[in-house]
Amino acid sequence: MEHTRGDRNMIRKILDSKYFQIPYKIIKALIIIIMVLYLSFIIIQRVSGNKSIFGYRIFTVATGSMVPDYEVHDVLAIKEVQEDELKVGDDITYLGNRLDVNGKIVTHRIIEIKEENGKKKFITKGINNSTKDPSIEENQIYGKVVGKIPIITKINHIIKNQYGFFFLIFVPLVAVIFLEIADTITAIKQDKKDVDNNVDKEEII
Repeated sequence: MEHTRGDRNMIRKILDSKYFQIPYKIIKALIIIIMVLYLSFIIIQRVSGNKSIFGYRIFTVATGSMVPDYEVHDVLAIKEVQEDELKVGDDITYLGNRLDVNGKIVTHRIIEIKEENGKKKFITKGINNSTKDPSIEENQIYGKVVGKIPIITKINHIIKNQYGFFFLIFVPLVAVIFLEIADTITAIKQDKKDVDNNVDKEEII
């Protein structure tokens, strides 16, 4: 029995040690921040349904047509703009309505702007693609790419990578949960021991 109590006291000392608590709290805080940010990103994407929020939308790159500028799983911020603000060289996100891109959300670069029957037509192409896209009009355009969202992009790459998710998210998360349970159990046993000791002292008195 003394051996068991000694083990408990040692576990308690390890869990309470600053050499354990400081890195543990840092890892725990990072996991919480990552989960909150990523869940917020998922909720915004799902709830908004690609609708604009304060003039911006968020999209995730699904193919390699814009590598190396945008990698697969990069998260992009798209800003609504007027068609007069768009120029050749701008990267835009639009909803395709013809041929191979029909019904797909595409982020490609404007390579040509022309006017037909009083309406502007935008010709786009993925920088890795050999052929250009079907022409699009203003009502198909969600907006102009203003850049990647760095933190969410890094998190998304980790989440989407099997090994990254396992070693940087799953393992630390399981470790935190296990240590929280162990800490709780140890604290409960210590409290019970203290109560038993107090009862024994009262009986002696």
